[in-house]
Amino acid sequence: MSGRSSPRSSLAGVRIAVTVMVAACVTLGSVACDDRRGAGGPGSGSGSGSGSRKGEPLLVAAASDLSSAFADVGPAFERASGKHVAFSFASTGVLAKQLAEGAPYDVFAAANMAYVDDVVRAQACDGATKQLYARGRLVMWSKDKALLPATLEGLRDPKLTKIAIANPEHAPYGMAAQQAMQRAGVWDDVKPRTVYGQNVQQAMMFAQSRNAEIAVVALSLAIESGGSYVIVDPQLYAPLEQAMVICKGGAGGGKPNEARAFLDFVASEAGHAIMRKHGFLLPGEDVPLSTSK
Repeated sequence: MSGRSSPRSSLAGVRIAVTVMVAACVTLGSVACDDRRGAGGPGSGSGSGSGSRKGEPLLVAAASDLSSAFADVGPAFERASGKHVAFSFASTGVLAKQLAEGAPYDVFAAANMAYVDDVVRAQACDGATKQLYARGRLVMWSKDKALLPATLEGLRDPKLTKIAIANPEHAPYGMAAQQAMQRAGVWDDVKPRTVYGQNVQQAMMFAQSRNAEIAVVALSLAIESGGSYVIVDPQLYAPLEQAMVICKGGAGGGKPNEARAFLDFVASEAGHAIMRKHGFLLPGEDVPLSTSK
């Protein structure tokens, strides 16, 4: 989210220890899933994956809102490039902290451009490679269409006893959800009934399991969820400008050539088609008029 009208102003504001962080890995066909973490500082990033990283997949740290889209991107990239890729999904803030502490990721796909700037300042990633790849959208989602309000103001309804959002301390979609409810004038009423997921995917799971009636989450997760959703007015929150950057791969060194190929694929016609399918706007696109499903 561009602009920092949120509780977090820097990586120091992320108050979750790396020892309790969970980054969900998704295995995609022949895509390997490597859960190792670097113990040392950032590597030099030179070379194309030789040395201790030889034979390992490209490691992509990806925001949780990308889990469905990258489940399609991964195999398509592998078919097009012949290169292997593994994804680690978590909240953007958690991944940024891991990178700053030496985690061996080759690419960081964030849900918020500010966190990309943070990892560049931490010298974990190369700022010259930063590029926008999508703009996210926020929705209200429910398993029960009858419970779904037409606007955020409807969240005042007392029959909605639990409303799920991602933790705004380190999850951009949680920041956006809180900001939208504040601007809609409902946050003070909703806050006591709010339950927090560690990331936007977990917030969605709360509603899917009926541990919350409504989840305010990413359209990319709602679009194929089987439930119903209403798109939140984008004027109520700062744009969710999502950016990627090539990183140094931790102590083992990076895979800059493979990483460049991945960024180029996401920016290609094939990559754009996948991102649109999952509800993302592309850089420069306007928000469409449709508001619900």
